[in-house]
Amino acid sequence: MAVIFVAHSKQIALWGNDVGLGKSLYLLSVAADADAATEFLATKPCGAEDWLLLKQESREIADDAALLEKLAKREKRVDPMLYPRLKGFTGLFKIKAENVENHLLVKLALEDMDTSKVKVKPTDVAAYMLLNALK
Repeated sequence: MAVIFVAHSKQIALWGNDVGLGKSLYLLSVAADADAATEFLATKPCGAEDWLLLKQESREIADDAALLEKLAKREKRVDPMLYPRLKGFTGLFKIKAENVENHLLVKLALEDMDTSKVKVKPTDVAAYMLLNALK
């Protein structure tokens, strides 16, 4: 069983802001298990040392690339060929806060909960990414 996980790095967010991508950059990847995910983040993907694992989910998956393609249909994947810092890593996504907020509003409205004070947190973004990648 594979572990699909979402991580965030403040160093990558600052870099993204400097190059015009914005701060909401998140990593989506697949590992064999939770320990392998942590080890992967320790290898400093995209040259960042401060990766924080936000959310992970265990699933049987047939193709890792298919997950990235599903999410790329909804959100913008950062092209590693345009940015040498990414070193060919294809799992970095620019997530629009408006899309996550709309998702949360609809979810709360369907549950008859208060929708007046919705604030998007990084864990909400991670849940949104996993939901759209695993659909």
